[in-house]
Amino acid sequence: MCLGIPGRVVERVEGYGDQLVLVDIVGGQSRVNLGMLDEDDQDLQPGEWVLIHMGFVVERVDAAAAEKAMVGL
Repeated sequence: MCLGIPGRVVERVEGYGDQLVLVDIVGGQSRVNLGMLDEDDQDLQPGEWVLIHMGFVVERVDAAAAEKAMVGL
């Protein structure tokens, strides 16, 4: 089991083979890699929530799941 930190997608990062998105993580922004997601889940749009582990998006989640994950931080 890994610890997933919730983040909200701000925008896609141009270049890098469309594998990076900029996310807001508790007020700070970071670039994270989509390489661990299935191709079908890599079409993330601004405002969507994801769980992040070690710089990689590991799961797309809804707002309720993201809020629940933030409670433990």
